[in-house]
Amino acid sequence: MKKKIVVILFSLCFLVSFSWPQGTRKPIASGTYYTSNPELLSSQIDSFLQHAKKTLASSEKLIALIAPHAGYPYSGQVAASAYRLVQGKDYETVVIIGPAHQYGFKGCSIYLRGGFETPLGIAAVDETLASEISRASGYGYIPEAHAEEHSLEVQIPFIQKTLPKAKIVPIVMGYQTRTTIITLANSLSKVLPGKKVLVVASTDMSHFLPKKDANDIDANTASLIKSFNTDLLLTKVQQEENIMCGGGPVISTLLYAQKRENAKVDVLDYADTSQSQYEKPESWVVGYLSAAIIAENPSGQFALTTEEKGELLKLARQAINEFIKQNKVVEYKTQDLNLLSPKAAFVTLNKNGQLRGCIGYIEPVYPLYQTVIQAAILAACRDQRFPPVSAEELDDLEIEISVLTPLKKIDSPKLVEVGKHGLVISQGDKRGLLLPQVAVENHWSRETFLKEACLKAGLPLDAWKSGADIYIFEAIVFH
Repeated sequence: MKKKIVVILFSLCFLVSFSWPQGTRKPIASGTYYTSNPELLSSQIDSFLQHAKKTLASSEKLIALIAPHAGYPYSGQVAASAYRLVQGKDYETVVIIGPAHQYGFKGCSIYLRGGFETPLGIAAVDETLASEISRASGYGYIPEAHAEEHSLEVQIPFIQKTLPKAKIVPIVMGYQTRTTIITLANSLSKVLPGKKVLVVASTDMSHFLPKKDANDIDANTASLIKSFNTDLLLTKVQQEENIMCGGGPVISTLLYAQKRENAKVDVLDYADTSQSQYEKPESWVVGYLSAAIIAENPSGQFALTTEEKGELLKLARQAINEFIKQNKVVEYKTQDLNLLSPKAAFVTLNKNGQLRGCIGYIEPVYPLYQTVIQAAILAACRDQRFPPVSAEELDDLEIEISVLTPLKKIDSPKLVEVGKHGLVISQGDKRGLLLPQVAVENHWSRETFLKEACLKAGLPLDAWKSGADIYIFEAIVFH
C-alpha cells in the first residue's frame, strides 16, 4: 500500500519503453492517480463536486481554471472546487496546459489529433482548434512529451463529468522559459477570443517542505496569482524556486486572461498532503490550490501604464531620429510583457498642429514595441501624402500613438459610437481605416464618419449602406 501511495504522490516515472502515436492515447495514470473502475471513479467525482459549494455570480464570466494534478485522494476535492463552477456550462473545448514531469524539451507539445482515453470514455481532441494554436505558436506534437505525462490526464475525468460534450486541446509545456510562456500566451490570445473555450492550467504548489513553510510559501504564491504579478512569478519560475511545478502554464494562462478580459482571480480552495485521507507527516508536504480566473462585466480592454506609454513615445521618437540621421533601425529589448504582446497600432506625426504622417498596422502582427518602431519609421518616411521628414524637422514633430483593440465586424451602422470607435470599411480588395480621434477632431456625425471611411477606402460614399463590411475598434491614444 505504501508503495502505491508513493507512486501517486511523487509522480514517479513509469518505466515503459514505448509511446503512443497520435490517435487515442491510452491512460497511464488510471489505477494510480485515480481509480480504474469507471463506476467508482464517476461516483467519487460526483462526491467531490457535491462538497464544492462555490458558484459564479450571473455577472461573472469564467475564463480559466487553475487545478491540481496529484492523486485524487490528495487533491481531488481541491480540483472539484474549480470544476464545480463549469458544471453544465456551454464550453465547447477545454485547453489543458500542464508541465512536463517525465521528458525534457523546448517549447510546448500540442496533441493535434485523436483523443485521450480514461475509464469514463474518450475525450476527443478539437483538431481544428489544436491546429490553430499550433500555427499561431509554432509548437507541434512531440510524442515523448505526452507518453508518460499525468498532468493533463488527471484533469480529463473531471472535464468528462462536468462538460461531457466538450472536446479538449492537450498541451504539455517543456522547459518553462520566458519565451515559451509568452509565446503560448500570445497564441491563445490570438486564437481563442470569440470561441466557447475554457483554459485549465494544471499545477501543484510547493513540494516536500515542512507544513508551515509550505503553507506560507503557497499563500504568497496565491497572492501573486491573485494580483496578476506575472513579472515576479516569471522571475521565481526562471530561478526554479519551489513554488509551483506548473508555474509556466499558470503564467501563460494569467497573461492570456489579462490580454482579453478585465480579469480577476478567485482562489477557491487550498490543502496539502497532511490533510488527505492518508496520514502523511507534516515534516514534508505538497500543496494544492484551485482558482478561477473570471471577469465581472468583461470589457476586453487592453491597458498600458503611464510609464509604458512614455516608453513607447520615447521609442517612437528614437526610431525616427536614428532612421533619418543614420539610416538605422533602432535596437530595442524589453521584458515588459505588455510591450511584448502582439498589438495593432498606428503612429501619427504632427508638425505645428498639422498632420505630417500617419501609418500603422490594422492586425496584431508584431509585438507592440516592434509595431511602434516600424509604424514610426513608415509614418516619417513612407506616407505617400507627404515628403519624407527631414532631419531639420525632427525637433518639431509631435508624436501620437494609437494602440488598437481587435477589429469587430458589426451588422448595424447604429452600433458605431463617435468618440469611442474607430472604423474600418472593407469591400473586395479595398479597405479604409479611420482612428477614433479623427471623428472627434473633425466634429463628424456617425453618418459623416461612415462616409469618410468609405472615401478613405476608395469606395462610393454610400458603400456602408450597400455591401461593404463595417468593422469597429477602440484605441488607447496617447501623446
